Amino acid sequence: MKSLLFAAACLSLSAYSQPTTCLVSGIDTKAFDTSVRVQDDFYGHINGLWARTTSIPASKARWGTYDQLRETAQEQVRTILDETVRNPGAAGSETRKIADLYLSFVDDKTRNADGIKPLQADLDRIAALRDKKDLPALMAYLSRSGVAMPFGLDVHQDAKDATRHAVYASQSGLGLPDRDYYLKDDDTKLKAARTAYLQHVQTLLTMGGDTQAAAHAADVLALETALANVQWSRVESRDALKTYNPIALDKLAELTPGFDWQAYLDAAGLKGKANFAVVRQPSYFTAMAGVVNTQPLEAWKSYLTWHLLASYAPYLSTAFVDERFAFTGKTLRGVPESEPQWQLAQRFVDHAMGEAVGKLYVAKFFPPENKARVQAMVDNFLATFREGIDALEWMGPGTKKEAQAKLASFRANIGYPDKWRDYSALQTRPDDLVANVRAAHQFAYQRSVGKLGRPVRRTEWSMLPQTVNAQFSPLKNTITFPAALLQPPFFNVNAEDAVNYGAVGTSIGHEISHGFDDQGSQYDGLGNLRNWWTAEDRASFATRAEGLVQQYSAFSPVPGYFVNGKLTLGENIGDNSGVAVAYKAYRRSLGGKPSLVLDGLTGEQRLYIGFGIKFRSLQREDAAIVQVKTDPHSPGEFRVRGTVANQPGFYEAFGIKPGDKMYLPPEQRVIMW
Repeated sequence: MKSLLFAAACLSLSAYSQPTTCLVSGIDTKAFDTSVRVQDDFYGHINGLWARTTSIPASKARWGTYDQLRETAQEQVRTILDETVRNPGAAGSETRKIADLYLSFVDDKTRNADGIKPLQADLDRIAALRDKKDLPALMAYLSRSGVAMPFGLDVHQDAKDATRHAVYASQSGLGLPDRDYYLKDDDTKLKAARTAYLQHVQTLLTMGGDTQAAAHAADVLALETALANVQWSRVESRDALKTYNPIALDKLAELTPGFDWQAYLDAAGLKGKANFAVVRQPSYFTAMAGVVNTQPLEAWKSYLTWHLLASYAPYLSTAFVDERFAFTGKTLRGVPESEPQWQLAQRFVDHAMGEAVGKLYVAKFFPPENKARVQAMVDNFLATFREGIDALEWMGPGTKKEAQAKLASFRANIGYPDKWRDYSALQTRPDDLVANVRAAHQFAYQRSVGKLGRPVRRTEWSMLPQTVNAQFSPLKNTITFPAALLQPPFFNVNAEDAVNYGAVGTSIGHEISHGFDDQGSQYDGLGNLRNWWTAEDRASFATRAEGLVQQYSAFSPVPGYFVNGKLTLGENIGDNSGVAVAYKAYRRSLGGKPSLVLDGLTGEQRLYIGFGIKFRSLQREDAAIVQVKTDPHSPGEFRVRGTVANQPGFYEAFGIKPGDKMYLPPEQRVIMW
């Protein structure tokens, strides 16, 4: 990928934290569109020329800085996988299992020769279903194999007792991206997707041997529409309090009349391992039981067959792979070509044995000095956030004390976990991809269920070191920054601090801020869902949050489709607060001295530019529609535009004044933390 690193300067470092005397600015000013005033269109000024001269690769739904870095990380992992395949090691070793997984994925000859055969036993089991009373056990069996069912069971920390694990039950089971695709009859694009979906279901059923595929596809769509009609919206489903509904397992039958939970739990391997489940959408489960009771058995058999085929199509013959991509890639997201097979294979290996690959990745691509430098930045951000809490005018002393206690218990995971996952129980074969897929799902499921009754390991990671992303866990009260994120252009150990604070620094601030967004702020420092706010302070917070909802709801990536300000609220709070604390942390790092000017830009200007470049992106129209319907993140362009307009430091850095198009009156700016 093209590096964004450009200008360099050597200087005395008395005011700077980095341990080198020769620095790069981190900003490629040649990419700026100088015909656009920064005061009128900040995003267009720094990204306009790039947008005009860049094309989205044929295999991608979008393209931008994040995507470029993901390509870099994938190429790095590719070198590891190539070496592992050449030298797989002893039988039963992690490297041999990694090689088995990869080789089975790229073995087109075996996959094409087998066709539908690897699924035949499961297809026969579904076809043999004679009574709806046997549906729960079959659903549990298929779910354990990674097949989407009307609901799923997972094991997570208990939100009201973060020292223990609990079973969570969540709605699921739709083949289209969101309930709106089934229910919005006034939207021509969503209706067209639904029509294409019906044909896709029919095609895959036919390929699976169904001689009445057209009628059965119509049954599938009708059944999924019935489920969609009673599902909670994504906004409702992200509400931490509304979705915490513990119900004793022996009382679940009262919630879902006619559904045999005992048979389901037995088949799910949960008998005797839990005494309650947290049901995230209770009304959905009640209505789902009604759908089970009213929809005919044949419709359910078609539904189960369809979801089995859809879940495993990417691992079958070329014909199945192509048909599945034709719908999920071309139709839904407008992507002309599939990703190359090595990338698909790599994604599968990551899914199955990601930490084993991560161990090799860290050894090869993550220098120890990167971890130390980022840890120093995190420490500065936490200290800055601590000062910011004390300075809040809208928060009272009691709530501030609780907020400080939560911040004091934050833990930062940087680069890689302190304990690697044990894959000794995972069995693999070099010549049977579907068997490997099943084994990976079963391994992950058993590992998850095995946590019940065991203490929570708060240092456990839920991300992989080779992932280009970051994360906050409200239940563990941890922020995580994988190794792959901590490289140029997001982080450069040799770069002057400003661009690092604007790129990875704003991510650090973003993840810390998630602990204090509309949902994260409902958890205390121990990870428990507990109200630690006064009513007055919570009302002040809600008023500010509503201001962000209104701001972002006005953004439209595709004519007629708008960002969902409520769905994206947590991420928008993270962006706005993250940039605010990054600015303050950078100024704090200067020790009262002025920032260095490089490329004619002050450090403060480079910080905001680094943030703006981080989220530069192009996106296909259909993919943008899927995003606003399903993704809690705003599109990249609006993450930049919406955030900087609220930042007092941005106005000062670039001299934004009334009359400039970027200007937002102070009373309309939203400042959270």
